[in-house]
Formats: sequence, C-alpha cells, structure tokens
Amino acid sequence: MMPLKSISTFISRSIVFSLLLLMAAPVAQAQSSRSKAEWEKMRQKQIDDSIPLFRGVQVMVDLIGPIQRAVSAYGQYEAGVRVNLKDKYFPVVEVGYGEADHTDDVTQNSYKTSAPYGKLGVDFNIMKNKHDDNRVYAGLRYACTYFKCDIDHAPITDPVWGGETPFSAHGVKANYHWMEVLAGVDAKIAGPLRLGWTVRYRRRVHYDNGLMDNVWYVPGYGKQGSSRISGTFNIIYEF
Repeated sequence: MMPLKSISTFISRSIVFSLLLLMAAPVAQAQSSRSKAEWEKMRQKQIDDSIPLFRGVQVMVDLIGPIQRAVSAYGQYEAGVRVNLKDKYFPVVEVGYGEADHTDDVTQNSYKTSAPYGKLGVDFNIMKNKHDDNRVYAGLRYACTYFKCDIDHAPITDPVWGGETPFSAHGVKANYHWMEVLAGVDAKIAGPLRLGWTVRYRRRVHYDNGLMDNVWYVPGYGKQGSSRISGTFNIIYEF
C-alpha cells in the first residue's frame, strides 16, 4: 500500500503538471497564430516583389453627373484615367464639363454657366490582399476650374424716383480650387469590365467670384452652400 506522503506528493505533482499544461496551451496557440500571420506576411511580400510596377490602366466614366443634369438645372459629364502601380497605388486624372441653366421661380433671377474642370490625385488600395480582383480605395484629389457665368436679375425698382432698372452681368470671370477626400470600391464584373463608386468630401481652398459676391453653381464642384458630400458611380474598363 502506497504511503500517505507518497500519495500526497503524487497528487501535488499532478496538479502542478496540469497547471503547466493549461498555461502552455495559450502560449502555443498564440505562437501558432503568430507563425501563420508571419507566414502570410512573407507570402504577400514575395508576391509584391514578384509583380511588375506597372499593372495596367483603367478608363472610367461617371453616370451620376449626366443623370443629375437630365433631371435638374445643373450637372456634369466626367471621365478619368487611373494607373495601377503594383495593385497598391493608383495615380488618377479626372476631367469633366459642368453646366447650369437655372431661373429662380420666386425672384426670377437667372444663372447660366458651362466650363471644363480637372482633378489630379491618387487612390490607395487599402485591402489586406492587394491583388484581389476587387478593391477598396482611400484617395485624395486636387481640383480646379476657370469659368464664366451670365447672371440676370429681375428689374430693380428705384424707391426714390420710381421706375425699374434692369440688371445683368454676362461673361463674369471666376475660378474655384478645392480638395476632395474620398472612399470607394470597384469590383470586377466580367473580363476587363468593372463597376465602382466613390463617396467624396469636398473642401474649398481658394476661389474668386469675380464681380459677384456669390456664384450659384461651380462646374465640377456643384452648388455653393449645398452639402460638401458628393459621389460618383463609374463604369470602368481595365486594360
């Protein structure tokens, strides 16, 4: 028969051994998870190193602007070219033509303009797997436009002498510069065809309204005083 002291020693050692196993399990699991993450990171780096810098070109056409112009007094037509560098960096050039023809129903004041605009920037693919067919972007744009506008006011009544004096200003020169911060996605549909959208926050950095205190619409930027949030929905062809 085993002495009582031996039994006690055996039980104590068993408990200690069990505790060590319980303590070692999370450590082993953490090391295993870290090893998998490190292996995946190494594999991703090998892929990044193996692919060329130039990965292709995308040509994009926005659909929201033309629809907006068709159903309202203003809108724009916009297209862009985006270059793919290692599936990570995407320098972008966007150009467009904005126009407005608006008459206020109450004041009868009218505003008309049409002019080109341009945007220059870069998108960054923020997906963990940069080489997936689908992409998620964060990006920046610097945009500007130089334009002329025609403004016609309703006749002004002279409070002293009476009578009405018409007022209009045609060919008023103005310019606008702004920044855009965006988030967006684009997804492969079939072959080289892709669809994508962006949500953009606009911030004016410099402007000159010419002879006017305020212009109603800026090509590419939109209505002054309206929301700074805009968006695009693009049909994309990737070469």
